[in-house]
Amino acid sequence: MFRVLRTLGLALGVLAGIVGAQGPEFAQQYGQRLAGTVEELRRVVAGFEADAQATGHTRDSAIARLRGDSDALVSRRGAAARADLDRLATLAARRAALDTAGGPLGRLAALIRDPDLHLARATYEDYRPAIPTTADGLVAGLLGFLAAWAGWRVLCDFGRRLIYRPSVSVTA
Repeated sequence: MFRVLRTLGLALGVLAGIVGAQGPEFAQQYGQRLAGTVEELRRVVAGFEADAQATGHTRDSAIARLRGDSDALVSRRGAAARADLDRLATLAARRAALDTAGGPLGRLAALIRDPDLHLARATYEDYRPAIPTTADGLVAGLLGFLAAWAGWRVLCDFGRRLIYRPSVSVTA
């Protein structure tokens, strides 16, 4: 019976290792999506800035002029331009945090600390599991294996002690 439990614990450890290794892979795919979004927003903002400069405005004065216009469509375009600038600043900061994250599992920790939920959801919807070949993926897999295997061993040892509890006899 003990061999079956030990084999089951090993299998659970391997499964947890595989699942754990997907964390850094998800962070890598999220980082790719984040980089693409930042580059596209930079292109949009550069186009807006070029239009503003061509009409004799700074970026901020062009936004203020658009937002202050009585035409609802023009006003909404000004608000959208401001939202694009703010989103670009936020996403660029998140990208920098991912790029500078160091150590094993650094990118995953940076993602967990400050995710863009819209991008994380989109990444999850398109996520494709992969076999990790990076140090982060291997470390995460090893940690997942060790956590599940050790947890299973502790649970089995606790269960064994409950089942094989020595009976205490009191003699007077």
